[in-house]
Amino acid sequence: MTNYFNVGKIVNTQGIKGEVRVISITDFPEKRYKKGHVLYLFQEHKEPITLTIATHRKHKNFDILSFEGHPTINDVEKYREGVLKIPETDMGELEENTYYYHQIIGLTVVEKTGEVLGKIKEILSPGANDVWVVQRENAKDIYLPYIESVVLSVDLADKKVVVEIPEGLIDDEN
Repeated sequence: MTNYFNVGKIVNTQGIKGEVRVISITDFPEKRYKKGHVLYLFQEHKEPITLTIATHRKHKNFDILSFEGHPTINDVEKYREGVLKIPETDMGELEENTYYYHQIIGLTVVEKTGEVLGKIKEILSPGANDVWVVQRENAKDIYLPYIESVVLSVDLADKKVVVEIPEGLIDDEN
């Protein structure tokens, strides 16, 4: 059985020419949405369908896609709320010290002193570097910048990230 990984969610249509608005959850939108690339649309209570990218452009916080053979709004309206995925075989190899989001989310974060801080619940991409959101028990989330001086090691086999928290990063006030 093939495993599939989310790359985006269709949240609405865009205009009348068969385009859809996608909120992306992929590390590589330029690769995933390249003309001719195949994605799989998953919708509740329906068999997945294959869609081939015809066009891609950015608009505000969305990726705007159109699919081959879907030239009008009527062709794509039914895809609203669908999730676009790729099979595991399309994942590709990564460079050293780079990871897919799904590999990082859920890992336990441990301070280099051995103190367990929490688990990574989300990854934000605000600009220069990703920010890993660490959920703690009975405390505010920690926003960890994914930079060499903070993230010391990532051990996927052990499901653990060792970090060194800079002074002032954790706000335990309130």
